[in-house]
Amino acid sequence: MTTQTKPIDLYFFPTPNGHKISAMLEELGVPYNVHIIHIGKGDQFTPEFLAISPNNKIPAIVDPEGPGGQPISIFESGAILKYLATKFGKFYPADPRQQVLVDEWLFWQVGGFGPMLGQNHHFALYASEKIDYAIKRYRDETHRLYGVLNKQLEGRDYIAGDFSIADLASIGWARGWERQGMDITEFPHVAAWIDRTSNRPGTKAGLALTVDSATQVDLTKDDAAKAVLFGQR
Repeated sequence: MTTQTKPIDLYFFPTPNGHKISAMLEELGVPYNVHIIHIGKGDQFTPEFLAISPNNKIPAIVDPEGPGGQPISIFESGAILKYLATKFGKFYPADPRQQVLVDEWLFWQVGGFGPMLGQNHHFALYASEKIDYAIKRYRDETHRLYGVLNKQLEGRDYIAGDFSIADLASIGWARGWERQGMDITEFPHVAAWIDRTSNRPGTKAGLALTVDSATQVDLTKDDAAKAVLFGQR
């Protein structure tokens, strides 16, 4: 099994996407250093961060012990999860058919479950103008996606059978069901999975990673932060 002697650098803010990687690193038990990228203040647009994450989004990592022993930087949460799972041989199956299953649900999350729930948050909670059509559109799609996940979890402890990066990708988003306007009792298999996954010691520790309360952002009130996050072209 691969061992890590030098800490991995995690560029982080406590969002569902950021927590994917902190939870993964905690589950792996590898050393890592946290670098806070305050997305409400524009840290993600500095040249130093853009050299690591050209899409100016968190999370990102730098592994000083990358392929061939040379450093490697990685952006996009799905890519980071696959890199770490492959490097350390955990939470990603060896069997090709099972790999396909994990990949399907990983890509389902990064292509749908995250973006659609994010738009739900935006229009229902953060948008200065409340547009009923947009709120209904994204809440309906959120509801549909929870239904898809609920069906997949029927008879399974985890999304792809065994605990995997598919679960780590989705858990941070699913824990926000209440603010997304969902009634979790409609999705009993999702509810049980949230409880089961959130209480794994590694995942629990990773999901608890946060920043000092003085640097938190309330996007329902902070117009300057909203301008930084939502006013870019």
